[in-house]
Amino acid sequence: MDRLRKLALNPMTVVDYSIVPQKEPDAIFHTKTQFKNDPDPRKLNLGVGAYRDNNLKPYVMPAVLEAERRILAQLEAGEINKEYLPIGGDPEFCALSQRLVLGDCYQVKNGFVAGVQTLSGTGALRVLGEFTKLFFPEATIWFSNPTWGNHKKIFAKAGLNQSMYRYWNPAQRNLDFQGMCADLEGAKPGDVILLHMCAHNPTGVDPTKQQWDVICELVQRKGLFALFDCAYQGYGSGDLVKDRYAVELFAGKGMSFMIAQSYSKNMGLYGERVGCASVVCKDSVTAKAVSSQLCGIVRPMWSNPPKHGCYIAKTILGDPTLYREWKVQLKGMVDRILLMRSSIRRTLEKLQTPGSWRHVTDQIGMFSFTGLTKAQVMYVRNKYHIYMLTSGRISIAGLSTSTVDYFCKAVDEAVRNA
Repeated sequence: MDRLRKLALNPMTVVDYSIVPQKEPDAIFHTKTQFKNDPDPRKLNLGVGAYRDNNLKPYVMPAVLEAERRILAQLEAGEINKEYLPIGGDPEFCALSQRLVLGDCYQVKNGFVAGVQTLSGTGALRVLGEFTKLFFPEATIWFSNPTWGNHKKIFAKAGLNQSMYRYWNPAQRNLDFQGMCADLEGAKPGDVILLHMCAHNPTGVDPTKQQWDVICELVQRKGLFALFDCAYQGYGSGDLVKDRYAVELFAGKGMSFMIAQSYSKNMGLYGERVGCASVVCKDSVTAKAVSSQLCGIVRPMWSNPPKHGCYIAKTILGDPTLYREWKVQLKGMVDRILLMRSSIRRTLEKLQTPGSWRHVTDQIGMFSFTGLTKAQVMYVRNKYHIYMLTSGRISIAGLSTSTVDYFCKAVDEAVRNA
């Protein structure tokens, strides 16, 4: 930075891009690159959170394929086109997304929910971060420890103060609920508490319904704003309604809060970047004003969102037959992940791998916080060519019935020797 200042002070200096330093790579995508460059045929990628079928191939849901067929037919018939969407995106998509996550609550029925279509969940989080900074500039946003690695970067770009609350109990490999509540008691009115609606990333550990009740009471009593990151609805339990318990609880209390939705995981629309940012308000007048401000944030950021992925999601959500098919297909994906969880635990217990492995089946969703140390992770990577994050987080979907024994053998050896 000193060099940049000197260059700025000397107008005769010819500036070139050689002053730009190399940035450290993103941990998840760097792991993916290392995996790709590994020539070993036994290699496994358990880093990236993307669903794979039992042959470890990317999976396109049949409901998605049917939705695309219908969209193509509509294009050919001239019923839809490739013109710009409004700044806030497709209104029908936003309404269907809000109904998916909030149900038929009175806020949805009476127009109390502001919202815009976004570039997946990351875009939704960034828009809501900018909204918070614009109207609540002194707010601190609180993250679970640990949380998704991109959360800190997103809200740093929005200029928000950050703090963390306890979440993962490494000794018991479960939720440190007492620590979580104690830390949140230290938040000040107007602060934002980022909560994973279901299938917590990276730990796979969620609060129970009773614990959600306590969290809701604490947030309401302290005058805090919840921001629900909803990246895995349907992935936690296989039930879209069951997974939205926390959001419906907060709505039922008449609270104001925010929601960031993504369809990357539950519809497999990773590359389509389909998301929705919503703000639950006290009345329709406030919701209209908030929507206008969200559009004001979007306009200089990406102007207006893309159509194709949004139309896929809208077609599925809006058609009763496709919606039912999607739910069945989503449940099938969850069941495969549950099978892998039970296989990991059963195999490690059969091998008598030191420690308890119950947490693997207690956790839910795509990820498992295995409890492996960095040294054990690197042992597994270097000897067995199995790639995971150094935190020990693995994507369960990266395993199959033909590779789970190989993975467990590697873990057993690492625990014993590293």
